[in-house]
Amino acid sequence: MKSLTAEQVKEIMEQGEQLNIVDVREVGEVSQGKVPGAVNIPLHLLEFRKDELDKNKNYIMVCRSGGRSGQATQFLDQYGYDVTNMEGGMMSWTGKVE
Repeated sequence: MKSLTAEQVKEIMEQGEQLNIVDVREVGEVSQGKVPGAVNIPLHLLEFRKDELDKNKNYIMVCRSGGRSGQATQFLDQYGYDVTNMEGGMMSWTGKVE
């Protein structure tokens, strides 16, 4: 499973690179703040909403601590998506939030 630290993701964003970030936390968790531009697809809905994602794009999966996003990364990888887990999740995120 591919992974990046929260700091690496922040650095890539600060360099101006456009990232496709999927936050798999529950709606209530995301309402407290998320990585700017992240799309919220709660983990329990990912199986039903995976077709909303483009297999030609790379996605960075995010959750609170990295566990659920790791599960999401493994799940989507099985279906041929290019996915990377953000280690440490939002607990490790020091960048801007929206």
